[in-house]
Amino acid sequence: MTSTSGPTALRLRTLLFVPGDRPDRIPKAAAAGADGIAVDLEDAVAVSRKEAARQAVAPALASLPSNRPVIAVRINAVDTDLAEADLDALEPVLDRIDLVIVPMCSSPSAVATASALLARAETRAGLEPGRTRIVPLIETAVGIAEARDIAAADVRVHTLAFGPADLSRELGVTPTADGEELFVARSQLVLAAAAAGRPKPIDGPHLDLDDVEGLRRSAALARRLGFGGKQVLHPRQIPVVAAAFAPSAEELRWARRVVEAFRNAEADGVSSIRLDDGTFIDYPIAHRARALLAEEGPGLATEQSPRTAHA
Repeated sequence: MTSTSGPTALRLRTLLFVPGDRPDRIPKAAAAGADGIAVDLEDAVAVSRKEAARQAVAPALASLPSNRPVIAVRINAVDTDLAEADLDALEPVLDRIDLVIVPMCSSPSAVATASALLARAETRAGLEPGRTRIVPLIETAVGIAEARDIAAADVRVHTLAFGPADLSRELGVTPTADGEELFVARSQLVLAAAAAGRPKPIDGPHLDLDDVEGLRRSAALARRLGFGGKQVLHPRQIPVVAAAFAPSAEELRWARRVVEAFRNAEADGVSSIRLDDGTFIDYPIAHRARALLAEEGPGLATEQSPRTAHA
């Protein structure tokens, strides 16, 4: 996917993490086929290597081709003395960074702090204010409880991301592929993003790199719950996750059928119909079908949203 700074244009079914202190891996990650890459300056980098990672990331990002995927950077938490130094080091390539992931985000004030740091960095870099979006990473119990306010805290917020590892440690549970232990937390995150009018959030990674079947189940669950994508830790996880979040051929056939039937019904002045298989269709169902087609490209769903058309 070509990089863009428009928040609604970002599709992040797969977000591949790469350590910031391994700049040799950044071009490889960008070419791996993920919708986006997340260069990690936080957990993947030892404290003793933070400065080396900062100095390595900017040249690596500057060398990426123009047809790169979405570029995100996970900075260190804003309540440390590291986040400001991270953004200072990123100033020369801030125009290439679409998203800044803010870890351990447990309150709207953390978003406000990150936004202020970004505003300063954009000004110094001569960039349009507000161009760089924020993805708060929710990975604490307090963060889950405050998720709605975090999602609505700043216009820079693109969507939310889920961090299962730290939350599991805090709750004293073991994360599993089937996800029952974090079901409520995940659902609250999805509801919070929707309530704030943000795109679907990004689920956390499946931590067992050798468990392909578990990854498949975990991604399928996340999609059913309403997530728009998933963080991945290795390129071999990308195709499994991408397939889980892509509409199936059966879903697309259903959506096309619904859109066509509803368009014909609207032309006759009818706004609630039943298909011959008994499926009831009204505006919310038609809207969902059109949104499903839009996930695969604008050419598949050219009609207006029904609520827009009748506003």
